[in-house]
Amino acid sequence: MTTRTAAAHAVRTHSLVRDYGGGAGLHGVDLEVPKNEVYGLIGRNGAGKTTVLSIIAGLRRADAGRVEMGVAPGRTAFCPDTPEFEPWLTAAEVVRQSLGLAASAGRGEGDRGRERESDAVARRLAEVGLTEAAQRRTGGFSRGMKQRLSLAAALVLDPELLILDEPTSALDPTGRADVLALISGLEGTRTVIFSSHVLPDVQRVAGSVGVLDRGRLLFQGTMSGLIDAYARPVWEVRVRGAAGPLAERLRTLPWVVGADAGQDGRLVVEARSAEAGELGLARELGSAGARLVSLNPVDADLETAFLTLTGERIPGGGGADD
Repeated sequence: MTTRTAAAHAVRTHSLVRDYGGGAGLHGVDLEVPKNEVYGLIGRNGAGKTTVLSIIAGLRRADAGRVEMGVAPGRTAFCPDTPEFEPWLTAAEVVRQSLGLAASAGRGEGDRGRERESDAVARRLAEVGLTEAAQRRTGGFSRGMKQRLSLAAALVLDPELLILDEPTSALDPTGRADVLALISGLEGTRTVIFSSHVLPDVQRVAGSVGVLDRGRLLFQGTMSGLIDAYARPVWEVRVRGAAGPLAERLRTLPWVVGADAGQDGRLVVEARSAEAGELGLARELGSAGARLVSLNPVDADLETAFLTLTGERIPGGGGADD
């Protein structure tokens, strides 16, 4: 069920349930997506990210719960993680077709008369880096090029809400940087919800974030709030000689979450709080008679917060989508 919501939010979901059996699906998800912000949705493989996005976009039905939309009807665009197009169409024809469908419904950039149709198509292709491929048939496009084209076809609709499922998963580093810059530039003028398993990408552009785990929402709020609450402080330490004995000593202390020794006298120490680490490390290094070479704090990031929140400590990139 979809209804209208307060203007402060672009989307609100209430107790969304989708049961795939065997514990898979969604189990009472309550999202609150602020209007005109970039909202990142993260989670492990099978967490439910694609299911949530598809329900919000109206492509799947929930078994229970409801969705409230704070954007105008018909002003939502959705980009799947693996978009496909008719192979005989050129990139320009795909975007022009999207614009034509929007114009027939009384919306989209071409319908507003701000630009001629050809100008709108060219501008959107340029924004996603496909100007040189405008007249190429999509049958020869790589997956990354198709992702870029999907974004151009969505943007030409002039949506109030843009839903992106893994928009950078097939892009090279340059392409990722370009698309992320484009997404970041949309903040303040429209709402973007996007999922990604590349957590540094989410941290770079999202102001708000939701963390899904096994179909349940573990956290929702600002990016800074998540990192402050769940990214435990970590230090990289280097001493002269073997670091193993020092790591064993540190692991016995109540304020130490973990101490892992590496080669060349290096070890990584995770503390329960910044204050405990700042006071305790200096004291214990002195008591142990360690010959300190360097001591550097590791910047707290989304990946660290995600792993702490979901109960994992082995570094990784999050999960692929479901």
